[in-house]
Amino acid sequence: MAAGAEYADVRAVHEDRESLTVQDQRVEGVARATSRGVGVRVLVEGSWGFAGTARLDPAHIAEAARSAVAIARAGASLRRRSIELAPLDVEVDRYVTPHSTDPFDVPVEDKLELLLNATAAANSVDGLAFAKASCDAWRITKWFVSSDGARLNQTLLQVAGGVECVAVDDTQVQARSFPNSFRGYCGTGGWEDIVALDLAGRTPRYAEEAVALLRAPPLPEHTGTVILDGNQVALQVHESVGHPLELDRILGYEAAYAGTSWVAVNDVDRLRYGSELVNLTLDSTTPKALGTYGYDDEGVPAGRHTLVEQGMLRGFLSSRETAPGLGGDVRSNGTMRAESWGAIPLIRMSNIHLEPGEGSLEQLLDDTGNGIFMTTNRSWSIDDKRLNFQFGCEVAYEIRGGRLGRMYRNPTYTGRTPVFWGSCDAIAGAEAWEVYGTPNCGKGQPSQLARVAHGAAPTRFRDVRMGVR
Repeated sequence: MAAGAEYADVRAVHEDRESLTVQDQRVEGVARATSRGVGVRVLVEGSWGFAGTARLDPAHIAEAARSAVAIARAGASLRRRSIELAPLDVEVDRYVTPHSTDPFDVPVEDKLELLLNATAAANSVDGLAFAKASCDAWRITKWFVSSDGARLNQTLLQVAGGVECVAVDDTQVQARSFPNSFRGYCGTGGWEDIVALDLAGRTPRYAEEAVALLRAPPLPEHTGTVILDGNQVALQVHESVGHPLELDRILGYEAAYAGTSWVAVNDVDRLRYGSELVNLTLDSTTPKALGTYGYDDEGVPAGRHTLVEQGMLRGFLSSRETAPGLGGDVRSNGTMRAESWGAIPLIRMSNIHLEPGEGSLEQLLDDTGNGIFMTTNRSWSIDDKRLNFQFGCEVAYEIRGGRLGRMYRNPTYTGRTPVFWGSCDAIAGAEAWEVYGTPNCGKGQPSQLARVAHGAAPTRFRDVRMGVR
């Protein structure tokens, strides 16, 4: 502030990371890393400046602060607009992820034993080529202070774990993952959540499915009714709802890495995003969800906010910088996060949920009659505006007479975002609703990764094109 900043905030971050992977009865990798440093963000003459340092003595931190001011002042001469920040109720608080056992307190040997037991159980299935199991842990301690008077301390614990079962023949490779693809279960909490997965007990079923996929026919190309399992709906929400509703993308501030958006600022309360059954919320307070925290990296408290209500667009993911552009007394909904102390915060998803409907999966199938059921993401492709997409799943099943029947391999479906969500005519209820974590959401240039989550239940869509090669 003495160097000329109108506003300043500082994040000190200490992060521990651990990743373990085994294949069959071999340990493939054990990695641990620690990072710590301080990032300083300032506002000078309506322009941002940022600098960071891993040298934690007062002299180097002060040098980083002066560098941030110099960068902001240099940028001010080129700015096209003056940045104004939405008001914020300043907090002094401490937040710790609820947990029983810190994963970093568990011996590596115990974790490897759990993973090796899981792959041994998978390999008991005849015909399986190999099985991989993994677990990850992150412990992030943050201190946030601002010139407004905020004083915040958070410790976030995040864990992941899962198994991938792979079958191979002369022409193809098929995989089934438990409990999900891309590192399995991912959430906030302690080691007890990984133990509760019962990987060794539940993996053989998925090994059997991987082997069966080698004999299954490909899903024929056709247009019809599809029920997507909750894990695939979560990916659909991520790509066709979460990213296009990031306000920096809509305003054109974020375009180089992940594109812009098909949605406009003035679409609020005017754009029909989906059918009347489609209700989507942003909720960074969801228990156990991977995107849950106490405060974002601007000091905005976690909360629950409506994005789409009965199919109509109601809001965006915003920051203190972008919220004033919406007019009125709109405030940030707390989605600014940085990958590390050395990166400037960006608008990032926390937890975005498709709210549940009614009934069980079995009732949904029975009501469907004939169609296709798909589960567990295998591939995704979507254009820069998040409008046209094609996704693939690990496995599909024919729905005939309200029951699951023939298995199909390499299923795909394609669509256009508002048409697809507009075709949603049924969502299973709370008993089938789960939260699925995504540990590798990319955005920004230089690229930053964020860990986010989406709650969803099996959901039915009509007139969907499937089986496209």
